[in-house]
Amino acid sequence: MTTYERQQTILRMLTERGTVSVSELAYQFDVSEGTIRNDLNFLEEQNQLVRIRGGAIPTNGHSIPSPFHSRIHKNADAKKKIARWAAEQVADGDVILLDASTTAYHMATHLQDRHNMTVVTNQLEAARLLAQDVSKRVILLGGYLRPDGLSVTGDIGQEVLRNLHINTAFISCVGLSFEDGLMEGDIEDANLKQQVLQSAERVVALVDASKFGKVGLRPFASLDQITHIVTDNAIDAPTIERLRAANVALTICGETSVQSLIHHSEETHICKIGFANLSEAIPFSIDVRRSIEKAAQKASNVDLIIVDNNLDGATALRAADELIHQQVDLAIEYQIDEAAGHILMNRFKQHQIPVIAIDIPMVGATYFGVDHFVSGQLAGEALGAWIQWQWGGSVDTVLALEERRAGVLPAARIQGQLHGLQAAVGHLAADKLIFLDSGNTSQTSYRNVYDALGRLPQDSRTAILCFNDDAALGALRAVAALERQATTAIVGQGADRLIRDEIRKPNSPVIGSTSFMPERYGEHILSIALKLLRGEPVPPAVYIDHLFIDAGNIDSFYPDDYRSTDASSVPAGARSDADD
Repeated sequence: MTTYERQQTILRMLTERGTVSVSELAYQFDVSEGTIRNDLNFLEEQNQLVRIRGGAIPTNGHSIPSPFHSRIHKNADAKKKIARWAAEQVADGDVILLDASTTAYHMATHLQDRHNMTVVTNQLEAARLLAQDVSKRVILLGGYLRPDGLSVTGDIGQEVLRNLHINTAFISCVGLSFEDGLMEGDIEDANLKQQVLQSAERVVALVDASKFGKVGLRPFASLDQITHIVTDNAIDAPTIERLRAANVALTICGETSVQSLIHHSEETHICKIGFANLSEAIPFSIDVRRSIEKAAQKASNVDLIIVDNNLDGATALRAADELIHQQVDLAIEYQIDEAAGHILMNRFKQHQIPVIAIDIPMVGATYFGVDHFVSGQLAGEALGAWIQWQWGGSVDTVLALEERRAGVLPAARIQGQLHGLQAAVGHLAADKLIFLDSGNTSQTSYRNVYDALGRLPQDSRTAILCFNDDAALGALRAVAALERQATTAIVGQGADRLIRDEIRKPNSPVIGSTSFMPERYGEHILSIALKLLRGEPVPPAVYIDHLFIDAGNIDSFYPDDYRSTDASSVPAGARSDADD
């Protein structure tokens, strides 16, 4: 298949499905994910689709107007980096405002996985894109339509805003100076944004580096009215220092890292902490990263630098080199490859950088995270009890989705599940056990479970043990594709937000998952990190508490999950604790 043929096939699939993912396309076409990303980026440049995290969505049957199309590609790389990390400040259920900037439009493409949001905007393209999701309420500010047909402005929009309560407003500008603040090139746009400042609890400015030092027709906000500035790594060092002195939280988005910098006085000793995340494509590790960011923001003396290990040992080594280059005082490593861990620790040791290892142990690092055997045992016991109740204690086949790269200790999750299951249903003969590679991703798990189930009789009662929730969701897709829901039971590990949605569904094959509560990782990890940097004693391993989450107790432990698919159930002024 030629490149052109592959791209045309992608467009047909997009029309049929409404969305496509990079991993699924790479598997279907038997090419690398990098090749698929290049295809999607090319098609987006041709205005034939819209890129989102991990894939693409249609342009909703309309062409983006040419003036907007030309603006959207100006400084596009910087705007996309800024937009992606700005979107990380948005949680399910939030009420946000997006202005009419192209950076805000890029940001809208990263909000596809948020639910029950209310989005207020004066930009038609962002409104069209977000309104495709019925769980999002989109409020289009009133006013007169600009000649380019891209946005509305005027006094009507200001009147609407006066009666709204916004959690976070995301705005851009044509220029920013330290004397005059943020400026616009249009008086009515400036007036509208002044009202935004009055209606929003928090204001996040999306400012690519080219705009610092530039002036516009009219100022609309001083720096002390801005909560947070997100920019790109073309910003120069003197500007960074002046922004920090102005008491503005600052995020700098680079090619391979993201820095979150805080205001500090000259007397404050700042700790520079690096976090190498497992993957920015896995919900659980995203929640871990968010919790570390939140803890760092609460601390008064932490600059945080974030890199992505991307589930790959070689990438983790490059990410470690980036943290060493940034001269971090301590590194937090969340990476999957046991073999790479030895090399990582050697590099950090050479530079006298202490390390905290999350969930996957690294010799010489302080361990924080899962008690793997206990976590697995809880899931195995719950699965065994369910099999006794539903199947009279009889199971024909057990599929175990492993992650062998993680090493011996994380493998105890599967051992614990088998131990707990056999305690309930008795010894399982070797011919009943099938061990599969999860790849630590839904896609690999889907493919391997699909193949394994396809070789079993249609009425075979099958229990599936999983290394994590991504494996469980991949297994679930395979079960659904083969219509084996009635004869399959699945348990996960992690109880992340996506698996919780599935647990709540009546008659789901996913009976539950052991909770790791990644939203709590950050506060514990930052506490350990600061103790290490102060030279205080810290245990070699700190374990989190575990609890098996199922349909019977999920609402007791996660009462704040936004579960409704009806956006109208969320009040327009609803407030999220995520931003408190």
